[in-house]
Amino acid sequence: MQSLERHTRLRLDGLDIRSMIGMEDPWSYRNKSSFQVGVEKGKVLAGLYGLNSHKLINIEQCAVQHSTTTEATLKVKQILQDLRIPIYNEKSRKGIVRTIVTRVGVQSKELQVVLITTQRDIPKKDLLIDEMTKRLPEVKSIVQNINGERTSLIFGKETATLSGSDFIQETLGDLQFELSARTFFQLNPVQTVKLYDEVKKAAELTGVEKVVDAYCGVGTIGLWVADKAGEIRGMDIIPESIEDAKKNAARHGIKHATYVTGKAEVLLPKWTKGGWRPDVVIVDPPRTGLDGKLLETLLKVKPKKIVYVSCNPSTLARDIQTLSAKYKVEYIQPIDMFPQTAHVECVSQLILKEGN
Repeated sequence: MQSLERHTRLRLDGLDIRSMIGMEDPWSYRNKSSFQVGVEKGKVLAGLYGLNSHKLINIEQCAVQHSTTTEATLKVKQILQDLRIPIYNEKSRKGIVRTIVTRVGVQSKELQVVLITTQRDIPKKDLLIDEMTKRLPEVKSIVQNINGERTSLIFGKETATLSGSDFIQETLGDLQFELSARTFFQLNPVQTVKLYDEVKKAAELTGVEKVVDAYCGVGTIGLWVADKAGEIRGMDIIPESIEDAKKNAARHGIKHATYVTGKAEVLLPKWTKGGWRPDVVIVDPPRTGLDGKLLETLLKVKPKKIVYVSCNPSTLARDIQTLSAKYKVEYIQPIDMFPQTAHVECVSQLILKEGN
């Protein structure tokens, strides 16, 4: 409510903001962790930087983190120490391993470990892989990502599978998804089912609508609503995500879904110019919200309905204010995707105003 008051000029007394959808067991739900690596007094640490600092806080237990990811990080950290593999030092910019990323398929129990390194070559690589396989029998995918840049971004552009599969599997409802190292997937699968059900409810599809799944990732939302859509078109800027989305659609026999690498603000105008105009656009942007050009595009293309999935109430409010020029906010449904934190996910239904 505070975000809406601060960033919009909407009349809030008439706005339908629904009660929060909570989680029955709000612990150990995060299926992924990304921990920076460092060394202190000869000991390898893995954790997060302290607030407004570059002091690495070693994390060995977290109440909201899935136990499999916690155990995997601890074991990989120990292996790096045992093999004396050079750890990246942010100040000197020397060393090799900078981040340990772990992800588990909560339903499949499959584990993926990604080492973010500053260079392609890793000393004792074969021994490292052998030890990880031995100490983590549930690991299905060991991946290396190379990021030698001075940046706060975790992943670089080059990824290589060191052992096992390129991906792990996860199940949501009746759908199975293949998850590569760089692909986005919701961190809380239990609440994700509730979230996607709310998206489906807000889309109000009847079986004939043309639907755009912007920021589609591995295709989760589009495939979730596909049984009620006439056609799905999704886009994402990460090529690996689009490849995964195509595979996920094919394995479920969903032939009316198309996935393309690119930005929605570029592809949508091309499609409309070619005579294909969406009835419903579903957007699920990062915390920064919708790109300004995409907001302009939506106001020009004018789909009958926009379903806005947001993980940041402030940027949601800002974008709603812009879209309110032609759209009415029918309702906002909050979902507690990240219990024990202040973060909240929202599904907003926006309807094109009459006369537009």
